[in-house]
Amino acid sequence: MLVEGDGFKVKRIMVKPTASLSLQLHHRRSEHWVVIAGVAHVTRGEETVDLHPNQSTYIPVGVRHRLANRGSTPLEIIEVQCGSYVGEDDIERFSDAYGRVKAELQAR
Repeated sequence: MLVEGDGFKVKRIMVKPTASLSLQLHHRRSEHWVVIAGVAHVTRGEETVDLHPNQSTYIPVGVRHRLANRGSTPLEIIEVQCGSYVGEDDIERFSDAYGRVKAELQAR
C-alpha cells in the first residue's frame, strides 16, 4: 500500500508474467487502475480489454473484474480504491488460482 485515507486507498500492484488475480467484486468500493508497465488484460463485467502503459480503467462498485498478465514481462499498475469502506475483506471471489474461493461459489 502506498497511502490510505478516509474513503480511499492507493496500492501498487505487480502481476508476474502469465499470472492473474481473482475474478472478484467489491460491495463498497470502486477501483481505478492505471497501467505503469506491461500490458494488463482486464475483465470488467462482460467486457475484456488490453491496457498499455499510461492507459486506465474504472471498475464500478459491484462489477465482477479480474486483472491478468498474459505477457512475458511483469505487469505493474497503480490501483486507487474509493468508497465508504476500503478494507481487504470487501472481496467476493468467484474464481481464484490460490484456493481462496468458497466451495459453494465455485459451483456457480
